[in-house]
Amino acid sequence: MQDEIEGISTGSGGARREPSGLRRAVDRLKAARDAVVLAHYYVAPEVQELADHVGDSFYLAKLAKTLPQRTIVLAGVAFMGESAKLLNPEKTVLLPEPAADCPMAHMVQRRTIDEARAAWGDDLAVVCYVNSTMEAKSWSDVCVTSSNAVKICSELPQRHILFIPDRNLGRYVAEQLPGKHVILNRGFCPRHQAISLDELIDLKEAHPDALVLAHPECTEEVLAEADYIGSTSGIIEYAAASEAREFIIVTVRGVIYELRRRCAGQGKRFHFTRTVPTCINMDAITVGKLLRCLETGSGEVEIGLDGDARDRAARALDRMLELAAR
Repeated sequence: MQDEIEGISTGSGGARREPSGLRRAVDRLKAARDAVVLAHYYVAPEVQELADHVGDSFYLAKLAKTLPQRTIVLAGVAFMGESAKLLNPEKTVLLPEPAADCPMAHMVQRRTIDEARAAWGDDLAVVCYVNSTMEAKSWSDVCVTSSNAVKICSELPQRHILFIPDRNLGRYVAEQLPGKHVILNRGFCPRHQAISLDELIDLKEAHPDALVLAHPECTEEVLAEADYIGSTSGIIEYAAASEAREFIIVTVRGVIYELRRRCAGQGKRFHFTRTVPTCINMDAITVGKLLRCLETGSGEVEIGLDGDARDRAARALDRMLELAAR
């Protein structure tokens, strides 16, 4: 797998291909259901090819509120579908693979929030990474993504910030905002947490001219080796705009599809560590499941919260969109 991905160089083949038969089938099913297909950068390339819009979690959350279609099919993990439903309660939201979950989304306990609020009172903001359950969002004051976490936290009036659930992104925010007291939770993304520092150093030695572009969900030691730290979309944009020719990509391998597409014709090369980071949940979302979802309406997302909790969770997401737009 390392050789396969390291050997990719973008050329004319990096352009998006749309299998005509599949595209016609998807278009027909979308029209019948008044549906739009959104896909995350981490899902399989063939799923991204069939989507109407591809992006990171912030882009998809923001976009979902603006679309006219009555049905949103979200090719991503469970928390993404939940966020789309919270922001669009009047619409039908479908997940091609409802069992595709995010382990980190569950890595926070209510008592952590209660203890922090008891300790710091009104001078505490509970900031919830969007990679979280609906329930965790309902305990929080505002949601963030990796692309806007620093900006939003900097604008909060509270000095104390409890950052849930990801300790690595929370630590990165704390480093950027020394005037804030950031309290870290114990959660983490298993895919980014497992990226090997030794393998990264080996890769840097093998490609000394390559720039290292890393996601802030990575460990502190790995981020210390990075030339650029940013969200998935930030990594893509940085690589596309850079004059460099080689890049070491320190995030989930699904991003390679959009990197190749955006950098087509530039002769750029992208490398991953020997143990290529992959998300088994994103990998579970296939073209077959997308078609079945559109055909049958399976995988409908329900809001499993009572009215007050649902409103609090939706308010945390709405506040994120509001603060990020300033």
